[in-house]
Amino acid sequence: MTIRFAGALAVLLASLVLSVMVGASALSFHDTIFALGHPNVPSDAATIVWLLRLPRACLAAVVGAALGVSGAMLQGMLRNPLVDPYLTGVSAGAAAAIAIAVAAGVAAAFVPALGFAAGLLAAIIVATLSRRGSGLDANRLILAGVSLSALFSAIVALVLTRLQQGGYAETIISWLAGSLAGRGWHDLQWVAPYLVAGVGLAILVVPALNVLRLGDVRAAALGVNVDRAQWLIVASASLLTASAVALSGIVGFVGLIVPHIARRIVGSDTRLVLPFSALIGAAFMALADAASRSLFAPVEIPIGVLLACIGVPAFLYLYFRENRWRPA
Repeated sequence: MTIRFAGALAVLLASLVLSVMVGASALSFHDTIFALGHPNVPSDAATIVWLLRLPRACLAAVVGAALGVSGAMLQGMLRNPLVDPYLTGVSAGAAAAIAIAVAAGVAAAFVPALGFAAGLLAAIIVATLSRRGSGLDANRLILAGVSLSALFSAIVALVLTRLQQGGYAETIISWLAGSLAGRGWHDLQWVAPYLVAGVGLAILVVPALNVLRLGDVRAAALGVNVDRAQWLIVASASLLTASAVALSGIVGFVGLIVPHIARRIVGSDTRLVLPFSALIGAAFMALADAASRSLFAPVEIPIGVLLACIGVPAFLYLYFRENRWRPA
């Protein structure tokens, strides 16, 4: 298992280096490594690496890791391989808030924060509607998430229709398609506390997640506080997903595919699935962002569009090749 972990970490590091190398102005491996190792030596390569590409590569890795862990937790809790992090309504709520904010002329600097807050609020509403006694009902959670997501999507469509003649529609569509363009260290700083809180909650629920794979009744018989574990899982997944959406917009398939890949590598033990989901998600997102910048440079492909083109066939292959699904 140590070898697999080292291999996943090596893949992540290689993905980050490759992401820093490629772009409209390609850098050689030597120039990239030299710039990374000597940040104070003035050069064009150092400027490109430290001010433009390294922050973006790190943000891509953070988004991928957050979505990977969030997807793994929700799939494990609901024992459903088709669940992704956006089930809680985070992405749809954030999208509606972003669309309304852009239409109202809110300053661009405040838009990601509004998306984050609206995403968390949507998750709280979905969780409230899903309550069953003091805990959560899995079927209600899915139905509430799908229903509210449809409502928020309708709001976005309405705003886009009203703005058809203006220049704001393009801004909203660009955000909905997913992009890390223009993102930097300052964006990571303000979401860092929420990411840390989400990761902390995820660590707390690892033992409970392992037992929840057996079903709620058996988990309760084994001494797990099922209601408390469910609320912590939803809270953690919502914080991680809202942070990812605030950084990159709506990026699909990462939280759906990555847990499947992690389970194929390490099995169903949550103590291994979550860290491997984080590493694989980070590497996957870094490579996808590099591809979005370099395939048709200097034109950038929306990363959400690229991931959909990659994610659909990849998910279908992984899902239908599995003899049986092993929940995380």
